[in-house]
Amino acid sequence: MGPELATTPAVTTPYAQSVLSLRRTSTSSLQSFEDDVSLGTSPVYSASSISIPFEDGDVDVVRVEGLHHANQRLEARRYKSASFAQQLLDILHALRTPSWIHPAIIPENIQIQKVSGSLTNAVFFISCPSVPGTRVLLLRIYGPSSGSLISRPRELHTLHALSSQYHIGPRVYGTFENGRVEEYFESTTLTASDMRDPKISSWIGARMAELHGVDIASVEPTLADESEGDGWELAAKRNVKSWLGLARDVLALPFAPEDVRRHLNLDAFEWEWEQYLRWLAEEEKRIGASPRVFGHNDAQYGNLLRLKTLRPGTLAHRQVIVVDFEYASPNAAAYDIANHFHEWTANYHTEMPHILHPERYPTPDQRRNLYRAYISHFIPPNDIKRPSVLSDEQIEADLDTLDRQVRAWSPASHAVWAIWGVVQARETVEGKDGEPEFDYLGYAQCRMDGFRREIRALQL
Repeated sequence: MGPELATTPAVTTPYAQSVLSLRRTSTSSLQSFEDDVSLGTSPVYSASSISIPFEDGDVDVVRVEGLHHANQRLEARRYKSASFAQQLLDILHALRTPSWIHPAIIPENIQIQKVSGSLTNAVFFISCPSVPGTRVLLLRIYGPSSGSLISRPRELHTLHALSSQYHIGPRVYGTFENGRVEEYFESTTLTASDMRDPKISSWIGARMAELHGVDIASVEPTLADESEGDGWELAAKRNVKSWLGLARDVLALPFAPEDVRRHLNLDAFEWEWEQYLRWLAEEEKRIGASPRVFGHNDAQYGNLLRLKTLRPGTLAHRQVIVVDFEYASPNAAAYDIANHFHEWTANYHTEMPHILHPERYPTPDQRRNLYRAYISHFIPPNDIKRPSVLSDEQIEADLDTLDRQVRAWSPASHAVWAIWGVVQARETVEGKDGEPEFDYLGYAQCRMDGFRREIRALQL
């Protein structure tokens, strides 16, 4: 989420930590390549995808009302060429990019640092150290993508609305025919151990509460045919419903492992999911429904940054920023928190990054630490009934209620990512992915086991 930034210092060299983090998201990989100059100490965005060669090709033009747009294209493969630098500068001028409209900035002085080369995005750091005060930028060049799991127009709309209206997330300076230019944060990416630090965990809770206070109508396109809420459907339900058919298609492929088909058993899962949703509806009547909010839905450590500098007087928790909003959409607040807690059990920098470790799930005290920060910062949009100061008794009651809601929504997180993992495995099953660096089917089985373990505990 957006910070109150101190003045950004001039960056004299490109900087990116050499990290290959294998995660669930599909953009923002931070693998650093050997032929590039190291840009310093830390990445700015989550290292979340498997690195594969750049893919230039036809992609849909994505525009959003209110953002400048340049009618030009960039070829990621040509990023080292003089023509690329000239085209990039033309785009930055057309977008009126702050600090880049300066006569001393010429193509020869622009430094272009390759950060990732994934199928869905080629990401670069852009800087001009010879001109003091020039901001470092993040450049994304889109590659061909099926769009079956994420929507670029939706993501771009979300980024622009959150940054322009709420100062949450990176500012989008503008778009061009096959990409966009974003704000860069001088920051470090959190680690798996960072999330367990009580202070950092409380900051995450506070920042999540601030995101959940966003008015859904201001960031979410309304779809008249969706049945829940004011023209929208909860992400947990929508994603399982829309991805399940795609997952079935993957497991129906000739080379899909039979043991995986049996393990996942999507026919049984569909029945279990419906049973769980019926139970959840009754449970929410009993304990109180979790507020429907605009959720991030993927608050893993790779999507959480810590700013290196803050303006004097800025609240400490605002040094944490959430990025990568591909899956952000309306959801139950308790789902977003439950999903974050499951990320405590993951470590994507191991030899088996697809395996979760349930024993690392936060203890009651660790959960309550985050809950306290969340409750103290959560202001539901348009809620004039909630008192500005809560009594100790009310806080304790809210802590208990929130924990029960999180436990109730916890199986849904496992279900969503189980189905996601199957869909992501398509290229591996088809034999197009070479030697996979991330075991999507293994991840899907791990999450499915978690879903079934938790619904058994609920006696469903």
